[in-house]
Amino acid sequence: MVKIRLRRMGAKKQPTYRFVVSDARSPRDGRFIEIVGHYNPRTRPKTVVINEEKVKEWLSKGAQPSDPVRRLLAERGLVERGPISETKRAPKAKKAS
Repeated sequence: MVKIRLRRMGAKKQPTYRFVVSDARSPRDGRFIEIVGHYNPRTRPKTVVINEEKVKEWLSKGAQPSDPVRRLLAERGLVERGPISETKRAPKAKKAS
């Protein structure tokens, strides 16, 4: 299966991400088929650049977006938000000081 997901870039503790189309079996930062955009969560407001034509083309071919990518694409109106995954991580416990 082909997935549209985020690939982490940038220095340590300074992440930026690329939207990539890749085989579901390849690792997160491994081999990919095509870059379709980028995302920088550290800017105010967050920077999201997506090549909408390429994303629509891959979605029509059956590519499945990951949950974070689905959320970002839904903000642009490219896909429906859909149900929120129940396999989310629990929030980090705050340390008592």
